[in-house]
Amino acid sequence: MNFELFLAKKIIKGGKNSFSKPIIRISIVAITLGITMMTLSLSIVQGFQAEIEKKVIGFGSHIQISTYESIGLLENKPISKNREFVDSLKKIKGINHIQIFANKGAILKTEENNYMVVIKGIGQDYEWTFFNQYIKEGKIPQLDSNKKTNEILISSIISDKLQLHVGDDVLAYFIQQPPRIRKFTVSGIYNTGLGEMDEKMILGDIRQIQKLNGWEDHQIGGFEILIDDLDKIKELDEKIYEIIDYDLTSTSIIDARPELFNWLALMDTNVIVIISLLILVCGIDIISALLILILERTSMIGILKALGAKNASIRKVFIYNAAHLILYGLFFGNLFGIGISLLQLEYGFIGLPQEAYFIDKVPIQIDFLNLVLLNIGTLLCCLLMLIIPSNIIAKISPIKAIRFD
Repeated sequence: MNFELFLAKKIIKGGKNSFSKPIIRISIVAITLGITMMTLSLSIVQGFQAEIEKKVIGFGSHIQISTYESIGLLENKPISKNREFVDSLKKIKGINHIQIFANKGAILKTEENNYMVVIKGIGQDYEWTFFNQYIKEGKIPQLDSNKKTNEILISSIISDKLQLHVGDDVLAYFIQQPPRIRKFTVSGIYNTGLGEMDEKMILGDIRQIQKLNGWEDHQIGGFEILIDDLDKIKELDEKIYEIIDYDLTSTSIIDARPELFNWLALMDTNVIVIISLLILVCGIDIISALLILILERTSMIGILKALGAKNASIRKVFIYNAAHLILYGLFFGNLFGIGISLLQLEYGFIGLPQEAYFIDKVPIQIDFLNLVLLNIGTLLCCLLMLIIPSNIIAKISPIKAIRFD
């Protein structure tokens, strides 16, 4: 039988008049609250990062291939979609989808308002999974293989500013020589909440862009590449750059939007700071509980020493007691933290101002591996913090301890 564990269990049960019981309960509640906040913080930040990344990538894909002259411009220089390297790209492991695109600036004009936009021309190969989630009214443009369509998909921001609805016609003016005018029909309205992109992005038939630019049917603005794993984007970007022709370049979304991804990365630091502070608070709570347990059991410590028990053995008894309190707090903290996260994931009852956070409700992403590591890390840190205060046991004199009341 493990003597220290046996004795620790007896102490945990305690007596009816034990003055340490309220303190122990408070410590368990404090640890529970700390773990709940850590779990929620980790899930919310991971959810927020995943949601913003998904929206940014949804507008621009993971990697774009275009000419050097097209980088940072509203409009693209033409390239041929029949380049030989396209077949080689499709064979690269990790690349999920390749689609064509072409951008062109325009001014939408109604009877009362003008509004500057970017029309993104897309083909029948366009992956609509992202926008299908955010269609508020109408439907996506129906791209016919036989003829070009004048249907466009606009955002709710553009819809509100120009008072456009599904089925309405709108004139688009293109500043070029000679100037061109096209009439488009609103087929659908989307709202991703990513204000910067919603304010200017319209989707339509790439053949309209080709016609306006005087391009041939095989000429496009570039290729968009979707990959399976964002963590491998740098590696895949390098492989793609090596394969494509010398007059083209590949640009990852991380390189195209560094300020946004740096902001998302900064959130990891914030979470680390929050979790570190909460672990420190939990550690202080459990240290306080341990010291009270030692104070309450001073006479018992004296008797054990008089009977020949070693300091290390007695210290282990109280470490077991503290570990019991921590495990209780971890259990209930995870129960509440994961429970609240699952409820938010299912019902989204906690909302956010979309204009400030790009999303209308608190996002949640539960990564059980990270939660397991968080729990193990919290347990180890708290136990390590108990080593120093538990050394007080070595300074207790058996004779004085037995007389202690």
